[in-house]
Amino acid sequence: MHMTLEETEALVKSVFEANGVLTETARSVARALVHAEAAGQYGHGLRRIPAYIGQARSGKVDGKARPVATRPRPAVLSVDAALGYAYPAFDLAVAELPAIARKQGVALGLVHRSHHAGVMALTVERFAELDLVALMFANAPASMAAWGGRKRLFGTNPIAFAAPVAGEDPLVIDLALSTVAAGKIMAAKQKGVDIPEGWAFDVEGVPTTDPNAALKGLMAPSGGAKGAALALMVEILAAGLTGSNFSYEASSFMEEKGTPPSVGQMLIVIDPSAGAGSAAERIAELAREMTAEERVRLPGRRGQTSRRTAIEQGLDIEDELIASIRALA
Repeated sequence: MHMTLEETEALVKSVFEANGVLTETARSVARALVHAEAAGQYGHGLRRIPAYIGQARSGKVDGKARPVATRPRPAVLSVDAALGYAYPAFDLAVAELPAIARKQGVALGLVHRSHHAGVMALTVERFAELDLVALMFANAPASMAAWGGRKRLFGTNPIAFAAPVAGEDPLVIDLALSTVAAGKIMAAKQKGVDIPEGWAFDVEGVPTTDPNAALKGLMAPSGGAKGAALALMVEILAAGLTGSNFSYEASSFMEEKGTPPSVGQMLIVIDPSAGAGSAAERIAELAREMTAEERVRLPGRRGQTSRRTAIEQGLDIEDELIASIRALA
């Protein structure tokens, strides 16, 4: 089925509202999921809706929660997501952190009692569009072992970064510290297809191409020991410093039942003019130097191009997926 982004957002918003989610929250979640789909990040897009709705119905996520922000220090914004969806908390951070960063030079956003962070590129990019540099860290329910271990300890624990580029779209980096994001394995399971070798291990620590075995087993860290060490760093930044559940304490983002995941996210927002007034121009010089070489593309461009095409031409969505979403209303 072919739908415009506006039609898709309206449908998704209506389904969440039909399940008792506040209108402003439904709008925030719908925009995040639809734009993830538009960016080609299908594992964080429309296929998340059944789990999101199931958790609203079971009370694992509070669809009526309103995020609350406080300022414990001049440069710090603490956001309580109140055991609701993460996206309204991110909207609040995007609304308040830029002014803090411009006044202080840097702003720290601490999000706690939170949920699935989705495509973090979409959040950090919003700061770069305001001529700010942003870093974001998030922990997630445990799916990776410490290097040499076999016990689920860390999540896929993504890192995202965005910086303004004079005269161009922002430069955006968004990566999970597992070889792939868990959403890609979830999407493979829903489609009934195998996953590539090197993505995951089964419960015995044996490499597997079966998405069902992978979801019960362990995600493979990107870069081996280095990826596992970075996952530990993110665990401390996103959970340890925000007062959130560590990954091994958090319940699944995929399952409908259980206690709230109550994970955390950290945002670091920098006003580049505090250091170099010409930062965006200098970054543009670096970008030109990179892309002068054949086959080199700036990080984030594929998703930006995909979203731009979707905004202009709409989305082609599988009929069974649309039917499953409508059935949730």
